[in-house]
Amino acid sequence: MTTEEKLQHFQASALEDARQQSRQMLDDYTKALEKELDEHKQDKIRQAKLQIEMQTADLERNKNKELSREQLHIKRKLTKQQTALTDKLFVEIGDMLTNFTSTHEYNDMLIRQIREAKEFAKEDEIIIYIDPSDTSRLAGLEMATGVGLTISQYSFLGGTRAVIPSKNILIDNSFQTKLAEAKEAFTWR
Repeated sequence: MTTEEKLQHFQASALEDARQQSRQMLDDYTKALEKELDEHKQDKIRQAKLQIEMQTADLERNKNKELSREQLHIKRKLTKQQTALTDKLFVEIGDMLTNFTSTHEYNDMLIRQIREAKEFAKEDEIIIYIDPSDTSRLAGLEMATGVGLTISQYSFLGGTRAVIPSKNILIDNSFQTKLAEAKEAFTWR
């Protein structure tokens, strides 16, 4: 083999080796780029999912906030309406009690309350008050019960109030108190 042939053979081998190395480097570089592209895609997909989750949570929060605000508005409106209806109901009950005070049954109730208060006090001193609007009934009630009665300085819409000073006891059978207790205990269902 001549030098020229050796040189050509060396050149062909060197070129083939360079092509092979170039191909290998190109393949390695392509694989590295594809891997980087894959990682970039995965990263973007993760970011997009995270963005969607955050926006979904934000929308859910806003929806819940708006729903709560609307529920509160409805609840306030309902409470206002219930209060108005309750007030109206108890005004009507107050009117019915006022009408009741002009009946014979009311007189019987006063007699019963006075007797029960006197019986409760036994031998202790008791002061029994009647409403100022019942002044005309004073003599009849005292005669029917045998108890001295006192006309209250303040109206309590009817009924009686009794005080046992020695035991510091108040027996409150006034319509005003009964009406207030009923109103406080009243609930809508």
